[in-house]
Amino acid sequence: MTEEPEQAGEPAVPAAPATADLPEWIEQALLGRSASMARAEVSEGAGVDPGEARRFWHAMGFQVVEDDEAMFTDADLEALARVTRLVRSGVVSEELALGMTRAFARTSDRLAVWQTQLVAESLTPAFSEELEGKDSRSVPEPRVAADAAALLARTIDDVEPLLVYVWRRHLTNAIQRMLADADPAVRSDPSAPVRAVGFADLVAFTSFVRRMSERQLARLVQHFELLASDVIAEHGGRVIKTVGDEVLFVHTEAAAASAIALDLVDAMAEDDLLPPVRVGLAHGRVVSRLGDVFGMTVNKASRITAVTPSGTVFVDEDMARALGSVSGFSAIERRRRMLRGIGVVTLHELRRAPGERRPPVADATS
Repeated sequence: MTEEPEQAGEPAVPAAPATADLPEWIEQALLGRSASMARAEVSEGAGVDPGEARRFWHAMGFQVVEDDEAMFTDADLEALARVTRLVRSGVVSEELALGMTRAFARTSDRLAVWQTQLVAESLTPAFSEELEGKDSRSVPEPRVAADAAALLARTIDDVEPLLVYVWRRHLTNAIQRMLADADPAVRSDPSAPVRAVGFADLVAFTSFVRRMSERQLARLVQHFELLASDVIAEHGGRVIKTVGDEVLFVHTEAAAASAIALDLVDAMAEDDLLPPVRVGLAHGRVVSRLGDVFGMTVNKASRITAVTPSGTVFVDEDMARALGSVSGFSAIERRRRMLRGIGVVTLHELRRAPGERRPPVADATS
């Protein structure tokens, strides 16, 4: 039988090596070679004292290793040497270099876990018959894990440029927001920029959890995050974080944040897999730190969400005021509520203006 030729641009992924050899093979594929150097060798090679090397290793989020333990590769040596050159040239301080390293580490840790889970899940259907009756597993079968590891390792050279490209795109946007916030003509207090802050919370999520296996729950949460992220991105918002049944987002514009909130309600209502959602919005100054947002405005949005009825969007007075001259929305005053840690707040129900049509909801499967 004649073998079918491989399609251009779609190279076949060789089978994973034997399970016993897999960890070392992964190290070599991702880091260039297996670990062979102790901490003292890396420190000496980079021209730094062991204390500096230890601080860098900690900033990356890894535990302390014994001095004679062969845990490091040439990639570790090159990374430490690169950071050292930046600091000694005066381009950045050691504190800034360690801070940036922590930022990379925290983000990369979550990204790496996310990637491995996505790839393993994508390969699981191929073994659906073998996994029959094992739907409660949240950890992949050994065969799936091994093939997922092989796929990740063999596609790294193609994926890495995409990662850098996406990072540069987001860095560009972040710099532009920073410059806009610092402009005296736009913001009177650049230390605490004004944002519309929203929380979207799945209603009756606990009752859903009781009826699901761990794998089904993971897929539900992933579906919610994907759908919510698509809606938020479509209007130019930022997903700050997702925590199970809740997503926190921000936007610089009150109207766009309002469109996000209403579209989220509609999207969840039309989705057969997800329960309804409720959204609370607040408008005001926020403190931004380490990619997160803090402050009274964030707390208020969270408290508003907790008292918002299912399938509804409630906003605070500042948000209603910001929308006062914006067409397409109406904020209907509701009763005043005492919100824990906030005080008395007059809530408004956000609706689309009569005759206003919403755009099609993003397809979370695309």
